[in-house]
Amino acid sequence: MKASCLVVVTGPTAVGKTVASIKLAQHLKTEIISADSRQVFREMRIGTARPTDAELALVPHHLIAHHAITDPYDAARFAEEAEAVLATLFITHEFAVLCGGSGLYVKALLEGFDDLPPVPPSVRDEIKAAYEAKGLAWLQDAVAKGDPDYYEQVDRNNPQRLMRALEVIRGTGKPFSSFRKQSRKELPYRVVKIGLTLEREELYQRIDQRMDKMIADGLWEEAKGLYAHRNINALQTVGYQEIFDCLDGKYDQDEAIRKMKQNSRNYAKRQLTWFRRDAEITWFHPEDIDGMLKLIHEKQA
Repeated sequence: MKASCLVVVTGPTAVGKTVASIKLAQHLKTEIISADSRQVFREMRIGTARPTDAELALVPHHLIAHHAITDPYDAARFAEEAEAVLATLFITHEFAVLCGGSGLYVKALLEGFDDLPPVPPSVRDEIKAAYEAKGLAWLQDAVAKGDPDYYEQVDRNNPQRLMRALEVIRGTGKPFSSFRKQSRKELPYRVVKIGLTLEREELYQRIDQRMDKMIADGLWEEAKGLYAHRNINALQTVGYQEIFDCLDGKYDQDEAIRKMKQNSRNYAKRQLTWFRRDAEITWFHPEDIDGMLKLIHEKQA
């Protein structure tokens, strides 16, 4: 048997990753591992665009709907679970397909984590309070001054990443970038990275259409059933948060739907910004399955 090969299919929300991954997995006679940070939760079916029962029946899927929303779950746990699935799959399969748009989860599996030092809780609390009082611009400026090298690389609109960097800078007195991995994780398999993309207007149209379908399929009722858990991390998610705010009386249903669509578009932009930094990704139209297969077989030759 040839060396094992993991085919990574990623891209922005609603671009068509599920359909393309199923077609690739069928051609490659293999199975799919989900790299979606929300599809792991059983209770979040409609709002996460989980593959339908019919789609799940076409190809075996892993790491979908296997945890409760109250279970602690993060990129490290995902990487551990995905590695275990791959170890089993590669005994009998030449290929495996990883499908999802959660960039941090994909990175955790393929590259591992930085070896960051512990930070005193008082430092973390102080930074969080300052951010809440002074806003994102203050946080951006603090990280830019403390570690200009990292500031050039980080998503500057992601306060969680900026706060984590500032915690390390202030907690250790050293630049955050000095603790980042200098060498890549050694993988026991080849990796082919495929990105799916569409013209902006077509992608936005798909996002709007999918949100309309989610609502028609019962997203509002699904979110109402989860309202009591609204503050847990799993539900800090586009689609659910806007409905929760509507239920709290912050705006009406029409405005909630408008915000859901706009926030989904913003999320797609952030995903594309993340993935376009990876020069190893080859980009395709989601229907160009032949082109994707050609690349895979060339890399695996």
